[in-house]
Amino acid sequence: MKTEIIKLNSDKPDIGSIKKAADVVRSGRIVAFPTETVYGLACRVTTQSLVRLSELKGRDPDKPYTLHIADKAHLARYVPKRSLREDKLVANAWPGPLTIIFDLNASEISQLRKTLDKQVLRNLYKDNSIGIRCPDNAVASALLNQADCAVIAPSANRSGAEAPVTADQVKAVFDGCIEMILDTGPTKYKQTSTIVKVGKKGIEILRQGVYSPQQIRDFSTVQVLFVCTGNTCRSPIAQGVFRKTVAEKLGCPVDQLGQIGYKLKSAGVMGLTGWPASAEAIKVCRHNAIDISAHASSALTTELIRESDLIYVMSPAHRQHLLRLCPDSGSKCFLLADEQEVPDPIGQDLDFYEKCFAMIEQAIAKRIGELNL
Repeated sequence: MKTEIIKLNSDKPDIGSIKKAADVVRSGRIVAFPTETVYGLACRVTTQSLVRLSELKGRDPDKPYTLHIADKAHLARYVPKRSLREDKLVANAWPGPLTIIFDLNASEISQLRKTLDKQVLRNLYKDNSIGIRCPDNAVASALLNQADCAVIAPSANRSGAEAPVTADQVKAVFDGCIEMILDTGPTKYKQTSTIVKVGKKGIEILRQGVYSPQQIRDFSTVQVLFVCTGNTCRSPIAQGVFRKTVAEKLGCPVDQLGQIGYKLKSAGVMGLTGWPASAEAIKVCRHNAIDISAHASSALTTELIRESDLIYVMSPAHRQHLLRLCPDSGSKCFLLADEQEVPDPIGQDLDFYEKCFAMIEQAIAKRIGELNL
């Protein structure tokens, strides 16, 4: 076999050459191509092609391969439901040097049986999990798009050897063994992708790579913001109730939610800063094993709105104020109690606060039930 080597411009690859390579992949043969990390071996997901690939690499055929997709919008084809943190990680880190392991339940696997080829389902999903990567490389994206089929792409090396970062390194190993090599010169990062898994106890780094653990934590942290008027009663109560409820659901101490990937904040539209929670708010929270005694009020700002992933407000007026500050935030801003306003208890007696607490608690239980944590 003669291995064809095609040199390409890494930023503006020739589409004719890309289509030619895609035809090779689609036919079940193998093409080496660059990503931003290392060179990979593009192989269509069929049982026959994967057997040949495993033999070429000297790799255990039972070891799972990673699916590569051209666009992060294609993720839903293979993982129909993601957690908040997985979606946040995808939004921030893809396309990029990151492989994510997604766990699916039996119901989701059953759903995929209706849409995916049997060979794809059998070969990609091991123990109801799948590894997926969306590379940040023009040649890789174009090839995957043109192939228009499920493609895996392990590093273009023999099992256990160093991953190649140039086409010449690929050629030295696989010349005469694979059909084609797309050569764009050295890869951008010259090291492998980071591999992670998002679980209920936080992010697990399975392989160190381009992205650091701190970057992964930053990319995947979900921030929830609660907004009321002065930020001394309703929103601090909501923040405390949400923190307690999520911690119980995830089975972790409330002071570890930040480590797991949830950051909770509250603010007020009046612009008060440094004020404590009202005595009645502290008392009703304490009666329910929630401590907000250290709370200090914050002003609602455009920056706070933009950095938050979910925003719950107590009244339509709060939402209108928020949208004036940040008009494009409507898709993530909701009335906490659906279409009901949570009444302002400031200046009212303890009984009123208790009723307000009960309303907030019920609303948060419903909201959390809607979220895939």
